[in-house]
Amino acid sequence: MAQPATPRETQHHTAVDDDVAARLLDSAAVLSYDPATEIDWAAPLPADAYGLNPEWSTLYGTPLWAEMTPEQRVTLTRHEVCSIMSTGIWFEMVLQQMVLRDQYLKNPGNAEFRFALTEIADECRHSIMFARLCEKMGSPAYRPPRAFAEAGRAFKSLASAELAYGGILVAEEVLDVMQRDWMRGENVLDIVRASSRIHVVEESRHMKFARQEIRERLRGASPARRRAGGVGIAAAAFVILSSMVNKRVYAAAGLDTERALAQVRANQHRKAMMRTSSAHLMAFLAETGLLSRPAAAIYRRVDML
Repeated sequence: MAQPATPRETQHHTAVDDDVAARLLDSAAVLSYDPATEIDWAAPLPADAYGLNPEWSTLYGTPLWAEMTPEQRVTLTRHEVCSIMSTGIWFEMVLQQMVLRDQYLKNPGNAEFRFALTEIADECRHSIMFARLCEKMGSPAYRPPRAFAEAGRAFKSLASAELAYGGILVAEEVLDVMQRDWMRGENVLDIVRASSRIHVVEESRHMKFARQEIRERLRGASPARRRAGGVGIAAAAFVILSSMVNKRVYAAAGLDTERALAQVRANQHRKAMMRTSSAHLMAFLAETGLLSRPAAAIYRRVDML
């Protein structure tokens, strides 16, 4: 016998929500990948292949980039992509715990419940895939700064409703735009292109689910709640974006770290790329009332606006 709906489900959950989740489940049944078999893990890594499109490197377009040797550029992009993937692993672990908490004691007969568990299974495979990629490229473990790691610990334990799913959406949307370029990059490592293709296909479902969950939780929400949620999501974005490329990647490429960081901070090309990758996300946040002036100020600090 199906369990009775909780008060939250009765008040907010609709047939539209069930329909979205059911369609996502159908998509997952038809179009999902196993990285263990889809990626050629035994293939050697060509010495001249980048870890990501050079245009996505934090130093691309700077005087320092112009001075670097081709070997340094390749090394830097490989460490940059591994740092981004390490951040992805960290936040996917946060994501999984938030989704599990949100679905605790929900009706397992609902498509929403089943897709949430499907998403968690996807994220587990993605984290293993990213870990293997970093090992294959010989990268060290790039972890977030201690303060950000503790902020993530608090976020995964406390965030709920639109705040939790908004944080999830921020991480997924920005990486999605990057990886759509990486998967098409002819000068990018095949293992990065293959992993990007897998991630883009499967994360597109996760993003649709997160957007639908945000709309569901905000039905009837007051302007004050939307403003508060928007600032919380922006704070999560600040932590995630600030953690994506660890400063140790520059030393790994034989560069002076402080000089590199100064040029990254002044890099107008990178700022433009980040704004482009965030455009769709900003439009959605504005549509749902989650892009207040205080939130926008935070996004500008990490060049998302």
